[in-house]
Parts: sequence; structure tokens; C-alpha cells
Amino acid sequence: WLYRALVFLVISCPCALVLSVPLGFFGGIGGMAKNGILVKGGNYLEALSRVGLLAADKTGTLTQGVFEVSFIKTNGLPEEELLEICALAEHASSHPIAKALLRAWGKELDVSRVSHIQETAGLGVSANVDGKKVLIGKLSFLQSQGVKELTPAANALYCAINGRFAGVITIEDKLKKDAQQAVFALKKQGVKQIVLLTGDNASSAKKICQEVGADACYADLLPADKVTQLEKLKAALPAKYTLAFAGDGINDAPVLARADVGIAMGALGSDAAVEAADVVLMSDEPVKIPQAVACARFTLRIVRQNIWIALGIKTVILLLGLTGHANLWEAVFADVGVSVAAVLNSCRPLTYKPRV
Repeated sequence: WLYRALVFLVISCPCALVLSVPLGFFGGIGGMAKNGILVKGGNYLEALSRVGLLAADKTGTLTQGVFEVSFIKTNGLPEEELLEICALAEHASSHPIAKALLRAWGKELDVSRVSHIQETAGLGVSANVDGKKVLIGKLSFLQSQGVKELTPAANALYCAINGRFAGVITIEDKLKKDAQQAVFALKKQGVKQIVLLTGDNASSAKKICQEVGADACYADLLPADKVTQLEKLKAALPAKYTLAFAGDGINDAPVLARADVGIAMGALGSDAAVEAADVVLMSDEPVKIPQAVACARFTLRIVRQNIWIALGIKTVILLLGLTGHANLWEAVFADVGVSVAAVLNSCRPLTYKPRV
């Protein structure tokens, strides 16, 4: 009975489980880092493997985020004068649209002509240029300031001078080359729904939504509106699935923090977005999102394999030891041998290269 007890004691050592489960997650995190995907913890890896809904920002996430002025229509003013006024009013802003206006102007600006600049987040800018009150922004922004005679247009930036409509500037943003591939791969992986949450106007959002193959889009959203919409989507999602949000801007930080898995574009994304996110894509490629999901699922498979291998072999040899059919060498194999096998299996995610 003493010999059997010692055999039983050696077999029942939990080293294989204690080592293999955390090492499996470490291997998954290391393998994803080699693929340019940084994960901030094993719990986010597990949540990523169960993604059932992906919500994504449009600008800078699915599109290149590099705006270009494509068309200018004025209401009496010369096009060059309207562009200069808009560039002056927007010169202090860090928004990508403001940078597009400055690139389109392409000349040095006399910023002493500008005063009283006020930026309303997600809507527009008001400023005094040469003593005239200039409003630049969305259709709703100008309408709220009492400007009339406005016609809705896609990707449009509206301008009013002294309360009178002065013109509209069309700004285009190109889709990233792998955005469609990313959406197709996610659907192939079984992600139930892919939606866009954007602050852009409805016509622009709908166009991008159709191009990438997303299921739905929600436009004209302020940062707080994105959080509210995310809560609604999460409430409608079955409990077995998690919700992921992909974004890049400072306005996306609250949504990234609220999602089950926040995914930030790390190369050109804002520091606030990277800080709030759980997963960071170092190359800003949307196709990295399905790659991250594939790596997470592979890692979870490895962890489950380790658990079943350890428990299965130990259970069999424990029963043999209980009946006196297992000796000390078999007990050592059930302990050290299984531990080594589980550790080696945990290294597989380090060399895993997902194909999407």
C-alpha cells in the first residue's frame, strides 16, 4: 500500500496543468506579437476568440484616413478665396479634414487674420477671419447656427460667412486595400455581424458600408453617441459572444474602453486610442483583425488540448496505479512526461501563421 500511495502521489501532481495553461496563453501572445498584433493579456485573448460582432470606425480604420479635396462649389465667391478662408479657420485644428484643407491650399497662411477660433468636437469650427464670422463643418452644425439654403451632399464640408451660405467642399477618403478582404475573412470565421460606427454623414458611411460588405452602418455619431450605440448592440448580442470595436482616433477611446475587446490601429492611431485598447495592430491593416481572431482561437485550442491531455493521461494511470498495475516509471511519465509534452504543445502558437 505504501508503494501504491507513492505512485498515486507522483501521478496526481498538477504540474502539467499549472505549467501548460498559462504557457499556452503566453505562447499565443508571443506568436501574435511576431505577427504585429499586441495583446495586453490572456483574458483579452480569450474574449477575442469568441467575437460575435465587430463594430468599426470608418476613417483611419477601414479607410486610409488621408482626405483629399476633390470638388469645390461656391455661392458667388472665387474657389481659391473660399479655400483660403476655410484653411485659415481650420489651421489650428489637428483633424484630418483640416489637414486636407491645408494641403489643398498649399501656400503659407497669414494666421494673424484669424481670431476667436472655437472647435465643436465632431461638428465643426467657428472663427473670425478678416473680421467676418466663418462657420465650417457638417450640415447639422451650420443649420444649428441658423444658416439656410443648404443642400445635403456626400462627403461635404459646408462653409458660411456672416450667416450666409458661402460654399461646399467635397472631401474624399479612399478605402484601405485590404478592408474588403478583412470583412470577408471575419464573416468566413463566423462573426455574426459587422457594423460601422462613424461621425461622418449618412451618405458617406453608407457608401463605405456597401463597398466593404458590412451589415449595417450608424452615421453622424458623436463620441458619446458611439458609446450609446455600442451599448445597444452589446445588449442584443447573445451572452456566449463578445463584442469587439476597432478604431484609431482620440474620439474612439471611450468606445474602445467599453467594448469587450478594443482593437486600436497602432501605427497612425492616437495615443489615447492605443492606451484604451486591449489589442493593438502595429501595421494599421484591417486584415490583421481576422488574423488576430484566428490566432486567439488557435491558442484556445492548444490550451484545451493541454488540459485534456493532462487530465486524460493522469486519470488513466491513476486508475492503473490504484489497482496496482502502474509502477513508479509510469507515474513519472504521467507527471514529468505529460508536463514536457504540454509545454512543447504550448510553444506551437509561437510559430503559427494565420491564413485569411
